[in-house]
This record gives sequence, C-alpha cells and structure tokens, in this order.
Amino acid sequence: MAERANVVIAILILIIVVLAGIMVYAFIIKPKITGYNVQRQTEGATIALSQILNVVAKCQAFPVPVGNQTITLVALECLQQSQETSPAQ
Repeated sequence: MAERANVVIAILILIIVVLAGIMVYAFIIKPKITGYNVQRQTEGATIALSQILNVVAKCQAFPVPVGNQTITLVALECLQQSQETSPAQ
C-alpha cells in the first residue's frame, strides 16, 4: 500500500513539474521571444523604408509590386524638376 502511495505521489510531482514548465514557457519565455521578433520586424521595416526613401530621394524610380500590379514610386520634387527643364509643348 505504501509503495502504491509513493507511485501516486511521484506521478503527481511529475505532473506538477510539467505544468510548471508549461507555465514558465507560456508566461516568461514565449513573451520574450515574441518581443524579440517584433523588435526585429520593426527594425527590418524601418531599414527597408529608409532604403526605399534613399533611392527615391536620388530621383530614381522604385517599383513596388502590389499583387498583380507594380506601382512606381518617384519623388514629387523630381517630377517637378523634370517638367521645369523640359520645353513646354
């Protein structure tokens, strides 16, 4: 009878340890991983936007694929400069 009680206690302790591990993962480890991922995604988006703006600021067209279409980004100042330099027809 005492041996059976020890087995039950061991199983309950194992269940508690597994549940504690799940809680630690769910409330401590996973939020840190998610926060790190969000931070890196934000940095990546900022870098990409910065590079796009650098290309456009040099009066170069930047094609952006959107679904089946391509939208070309060009700085407005560049378009105005090209209209001023081209002869009026």
